[in-house]
Amino acid sequence: MSFSVNTNAGAMVALQYLNQTQGQLNQVQSAINSGLKVASAKDDGAIYAIAQNQRGAVAGYQSVVNSLNNGSSAIDVALSAGQSISDLLIQMKQKALSAADPSLDTASRQALNADFTALRDQISTIVKNAVFNGFNLVDGSTTQVTALASADGTRRITTAAQNMTLSGTIVSIKTTSTISTQSKASALISTIQASLTNVNSALAKLSAGAAKFSIQSTFTQKLSDTLTAGIGNLVDANMAAESARLQSLQVKQQLGVQALSIANQAPQAILSLFHG
Repeated sequence: MSFSVNTNAGAMVALQYLNQTQGQLNQVQSAINSGLKVASAKDDGAIYAIAQNQRGAVAGYQSVVNSLNNGSSAIDVALSAGQSISDLLIQMKQKALSAADPSLDTASRQALNADFTALRDQISTIVKNAVFNGFNLVDGSTTQVTALASADGTRRITTAAQNMTLSGTIVSIKTTSTISTQSKASALISTIQASLTNVNSALAKLSAGAAKFSIQSTFTQKLSDTLTAGIGNLVDANMAAESARLQSLQVKQQLGVQALSIANQAPQAILSLFHG
C-alpha cells in the first residue's frame, strides 16, 4: 500500500459506491412517489413499450364499450317505443271490438272512434320521438344500428331496425283507418291483431339485439379489466418491497458516507510520518 496526498484510491471507491447507492435510492423514491416501478422508458425500455401497447389496447376497448353503450341505448329506446305501441294496439283492438257490436248506437260508436283515432295518432307520435343520439330504429330512417366490437375497429356488431310506422309491414293499420261504422270496425279487428303480432315479434328481435350488445359490452369490459391488471403486473411497484428496499438503502447510504469520511481521513496519517 502506498501513501499519497495526490491520489486517494480508497475515497474514489467509496464515492463510487455512494453514488451507486444514491442512484438506487432515487429509483426507489420515484417508485414510491409514482407507484410505478417502470414509469418511463428510461426505467425499462422493453417493459415500458409492452405496457404502452397494452394501454393503447385498453383505450381502444373503452371506445368499444362507449360505442356498444350508445347502440344499447338506441335499442332500449326502440324497445320502449315498441312496448308502448303494443299496448296501444291492445287498446285499439278493444275499441274496434266494441264498435263492431251491431247493437251499438251511433253516439257511442262515434265516441269509440274518437278514442280509436287518438290512439292511432299516438302511435305516430311515439314513432317520431323514439330517437337516441340521432338514431331512430322504429321510423324506417335506418336499417340497423352498428357498434364497434374490437379495439382495432375491424369488427362490428349490428342489430336490425324495426319499422313500426303506420301503413307499414309491421303495423299495417293505415293512417286513415277508423271504426266509424260497424263494418269498418269489424274489418279492422284482424288487421289490428296482425299488427299486434308483428310488433311483438319485432320486440323479440330488438330484445335479442339488446342482449347481443349487452353480452359484447360485458365481455369487452372484462377484457379491458384483464389487460389493465396485466399492465399493473408489469409496471406497478410493490410498495412493501420498495419500503424494505428504501430502509436498506438508507442504511447503506449512511455507511457509504462513513466509509467516504474514513477514506478522506487516510491522508492525515501521512503527517505522522514527518513528526520529529
